[in-house]
Amino acid sequence: MGKYTVLLVDDEEEVLQVIKKKINWEGLGFSVIGYADNGVKALEMVEEYQPDVVMTDIKMPYMDGMELAKRIKSGYPAAKILIFTGFDEFEYAKEAVHLEVEEYILKPVNSVELTNVFTQLKIKLDQEISEKRNTEILKNYYMESLPFLKNNFYSTLIEGRIHENEIEKYLRDYQITFTEPFYCCLVIHTSSTQVSKNMNPVLLAISVQKQAKEYLAERWKVKCFSYLGNTVMIAQLSGENEISELTDECDRFCRYARRMIDAVVTVGVGCVCSNILDLSQSYNSAREAVSYRALYGAVRAINIKEIAPQEMGEFEMPNDAELSRLLKMIRFNSEEEVAEEADRYISRLFQSAKSLQQHHIAVMELVSVMYRFASNHDIMVSAFSGDMRELYGRLLEMEPDSLRKWFIELCLSLREYLISTRNKSTKTFVQKAQEYVRSHYMEAELSLDSMCEELGVSNSYFSTIFKKETGSSFISYLTDFRMDQAARRLVETNEKSYMIAKEVGYTDPNYFSYVFKRRFGVSPSKYRTEHAASES
Repeated sequence: MGKYTVLLVDDEEEVLQVIKKKINWEGLGFSVIGYADNGVKALEMVEEYQPDVVMTDIKMPYMDGMELAKRIKSGYPAAKILIFTGFDEFEYAKEAVHLEVEEYILKPVNSVELTNVFTQLKIKLDQEISEKRNTEILKNYYMESLPFLKNNFYSTLIEGRIHENEIEKYLRDYQITFTEPFYCCLVIHTSSTQVSKNMNPVLLAISVQKQAKEYLAERWKVKCFSYLGNTVMIAQLSGENEISELTDECDRFCRYARRMIDAVVTVGVGCVCSNILDLSQSYNSAREAVSYRALYGAVRAINIKEIAPQEMGEFEMPNDAELSRLLKMIRFNSEEEVAEEADRYISRLFQSAKSLQQHHIAVMELVSVMYRFASNHDIMVSAFSGDMRELYGRLLEMEPDSLRKWFIELCLSLREYLISTRNKSTKTFVQKAQEYVRSHYMEAELSLDSMCEELGVSNSYFSTIFKKETGSSFISYLTDFRMDQAARRLVETNEKSYMIAKEVGYTDPNYFSYVFKRRFGVSPSKYRTEHAASES
């Protein structure tokens, strides 16, 4: 197994240095990725680096070690936690057994004891990962985890081939229960090209399915099965508003799978429905969401309603897979690919028409489909801005080459409009968040969670888009804005530092001073003195 990462947390710098030097980290199979002098900073580093082990003191400013351990276990259950503490805190620490802490180590730290602790911890971590990658276990799981009847029922359900009068009998015969009022399809795609040399792509996909069930099944009461090379899950929700929480949890799973079993996973989150007969629509939208990995990248969850709210009503000509492929390429592919596919499609259209009447019918149907596609996406193009009867007449009179050119230009104009709409929508989205910060930064409860709740989106999508557009995370942007406001007040007013802290959203003056110094390199009082002197 590779090296495991360790984060050390203590507000005493000399203690951290002693721990670092006392044991041979490299020889034990660990590497120290960083240090934190308080629980708040440690939690930020855990979110960024996701260390395998966190070794923390108990007594620290802003957030103590017990609260830090609780937060880590809640958000990152795979992380191992070691607590080292003074003698007077030891009994208190031992009582917190519900935190599932790996070990309590008494200060001062003994190098022999510390080496033994990390030696045993390395064995435990190796065993856990070995179990997840053991191919024999995966083969046995594969044979046991796909009951044919249930798998067939779920597949038929998302294909839309089950009638209402059949549902009750299927559920009873196959002992399937749905206990929540709302449902949502998840499509879990595991890359078959980005796989380590010693891993079989099929076995890796099965491993991802196993881990996904363990990660999501209990909270979302999922029904899991394989379909067309992907893992599909039917999640149950008690309310439609839980879709953002589900998206965030799927996003965390993608990063978990990447770290634990080295799998590149994308989860498509479909639309929510209240009737299981509508799960075919949810599945189609989830599959479409997975396709957006070409735009937004893999190793993440993609919610179709967040990325393409105007694209939910796509029209597909019945039994025309070739036209459906073209419409999909208009949304996702390059200009050259769209032009080539449009050319191929119109060529096949000419070839299929055996008479003038058949040609006229094909052209009229084609125009009708493209018009509906534009209308469903709120696109106004010049081709459809005039009299439709005049347009039909003109197209029916066109020679093949002229009609071919018109159709390719139409497809390209639709593609350009969709790209422009997406970019505009994303920028407007970020601007709303920035405007909200400017008018609510003084509210202490303003956070990433409250911002996403205000906008009605999941944390994962908001964080990705905000950082892409601004170059920084939302929390960094909010903190910098608050610090800029505080700096201005320090120079322009005589207000006390603790009053300014409250005015910019900090209830703890000490933490305000800590954040201020981290931003500007000096304390608030020294900042005021230096800038007052420079202005005078």
